[in-house]
Amino acid sequence: MAEIAVGVSSPRASVAAAAAAAAASASSGPAVLSSPRAALSRGAHQFHHRRWAPPAISPSYRAYLVALWLVGFVLVFLWQNTSMGRLRLYNRPPMPKRAPSAAASMGQWVASPPVYDLREFGGVGDGRTVNTAAFEAAVAAISERGGGRLTVPAGRWLTAPFNLTSHMTLFLAAGAEILGVQDERYWPLMSPLPSYGYGREHKGPRYGSLIHGQDLKDVIITGHNGTINGQGQSWWIKFRKKLLNHTRGPLVQLMRSSNITISNITLRDSPFWTLHLYDCKDVTVSGTTILAPIAGAPNTDGIDPDSCENVMIENCYISVGDDGVAIKSGWDQYGIAYGRPSTNITVRNVIIRSMVSAGVSIGSEMSGGVSNVLVENVHIWSSRRGVRIKTAPGRGAYVNNIVYRNITLENVRVGIVIKTDYNEHPDERFDPKAVPVVGNISYTSIHGQRVRVPVRIQGSAEIPVRNVTFHDMSVGILDKKHHVFQCSFVQGQVIGYVFPVPCKNLDLYNERREMVKQSTLQNISDIDYSF
Repeated sequence: MAEIAVGVSSPRASVAAAAAAAAASASSGPAVLSSPRAALSRGAHQFHHRRWAPPAISPSYRAYLVALWLVGFVLVFLWQNTSMGRLRLYNRPPMPKRAPSAAASMGQWVASPPVYDLREFGGVGDGRTVNTAAFEAAVAAISERGGGRLTVPAGRWLTAPFNLTSHMTLFLAAGAEILGVQDERYWPLMSPLPSYGYGREHKGPRYGSLIHGQDLKDVIITGHNGTINGQGQSWWIKFRKKLLNHTRGPLVQLMRSSNITISNITLRDSPFWTLHLYDCKDVTVSGTTILAPIAGAPNTDGIDPDSCENVMIENCYISVGDDGVAIKSGWDQYGIAYGRPSTNITVRNVIIRSMVSAGVSIGSEMSGGVSNVLVENVHIWSSRRGVRIKTAPGRGAYVNNIVYRNITLENVRVGIVIKTDYNEHPDERFDPKAVPVVGNISYTSIHGQRVRVPVRIQGSAEIPVRNVTFHDMSVGILDKKHHVFQCSFVQGQVIGYVFPVPCKNLDLYNERREMVKQSTLQNISDIDYSF
């Protein structure tokens, strides 16, 4: 008996084929009857050769196809990434990445930071109601949520000092003004700064700042040009009358903190230094206006980076009663022991007026060291001094790698100052043999008008000033009868054209930086304070 072929596609097709085969056999003549199974088997074999089967693929050809597919995939991936890179190159750069929160790093859903309004906590912006409790409650709510924004709406918000918290934005709306209470009894006392030994003006504790923060991360103070007003008038009067028993407090002070941004606000009338950044890292101050009376507002420095690292100060307007920007790093033996330098600091695109002191100062408290400072595109007007470095025996440490570039001086008494005998000390225990090292300082593209003394560099036998460079300088002077480029114990060079005529202490080079004349008079002195 014939077997049923395994290639039959369906029973119905097999039966039809068998019937057709039987009919053909009958028409040709008598035949022996076969069984239905035999007929079905014959029909199946007749159609089995028509069934299609794919051609066999060799293993080597299959491997070739797989390799070709992989190469194509890699080329497409590289093309996409290169194209995106070109898009990023010709468009704005990607935003900096912040470290993910603990919840995000664990794969948990993270909600947007909460936004609070000071009025939600009972704040009243009438200029009379004290809102300290409202500020403290708002900051506590932000701290509990792990971060958030506090909006201070338009109004005058009187308050005693309060603290910020990490991952917080303090946002001052247009027309908002935070006012500091003028009664010093509401200002808390704090321990002296370790790098100063005691309060800057009195031994013992010091007053805290109106807005304070320490050991924080990710703090932003910004807004639509709202104002923080220290109402310092009463403090200045009491200071002059010696009615205060402790050092006055700054307007804003952030200590031992990182990732700080201060922008688009106005700071005014601080009791003492306006913005004090102490031992902070990664700070940006941008688009900020800082104001105090140009006379009668003692020690109202604008911005004081103090033992700080990686600081950017840009696009600001500063008019105050002391230094516009003062870079510090501790005072005598206390600063030497604390050992935190100020380094990697940039001041650019800033307009400054300081009738009492200088536009940009380094020191005199610089006992932790100051290095890698760039001051560029700065306009200093109607000021006592332009850019100044001040230090003294007892400070120790160094002032090194300082670059001044594109500085404009307008109606300034002394344009460029280096002073090495600024003898103000915290106590009698300082070491007079701890002398600072001052050098590697360059002044390029210095221009101005109505300047009485363009340059006064006063080194000494103890503290000579080394490797000072002047290049491209032209300053209009008021007094042509006196020598106005004054030097003492200075070694350095003048490159190309410099006006007024430089002092004899400096080597002369042409624009190709070829030596024209070498000085042998580095240690002569022609400092003249008579005018």
